[in-house]
Amino acid sequence: MAARRAVRDAKGDREAMAEARRRVDEAKVGLGERGEVWWTDGSPDYNRYMAKNTPYADWFAGLPK
Repeated sequence: MAARRAVRDAKGDREAMAEARRRVDEAKVGLGERGEVWWTDGSPDYNRYMAKNTPYADWFAGLPK
């Protein structure tokens, strides 16, 4: 969250914004949200897909709104 706050605080400063965004990306890769898949069971990566366009579409449609 510190990196996200740095993005917020860097508005108007190009260099600070670039550094803050780099830190956010580094954190997301470290958490497994971006980058290469970390699992090894052969399951496909549906990250960055809309749920309605995945095998989870029926489950997603059944969630309360």
